[in-house]
Amino acid sequence: MIKITFIEHNGTQHEVEAQEGSTVMEAAVMNGVPGIEASCGGACACATCHVYVDPAWKETTGSPEVMEEDMLDLAYEIRDESRLSCQLRVTPAFNGLVVRVPEFQA
Repeated sequence: MIKITFIEHNGTQHEVEAQEGSTVMEAAVMNGVPGIEASCGGACACATCHVYVDPAWKETTGSPEVMEEDMLDLAYEIRDESRLSCQLRVTPAFNGLVVRVPEFQA
């Protein structure tokens, strides 16, 4: 299993295990990580699974596609490291990934 750490806005950390091929959003939802609402169920049709990828992981996670960028325009306080966790497909390279959950979701 691949370990991913979610850090809430208040600093609370949640280390979860994710299955290869799933998404970071699915790992959050399956493990009850607060702040990841995932209203559209992972269809890239909202911004309620918005996370900030730790800068050390930006190269590994890559850049958002055009559709994701459009949805990120709806997110709360987007930054350079903003991603929709539904668009981050888990690979072995994600083992140890750290993402932060924004204070609010759109």
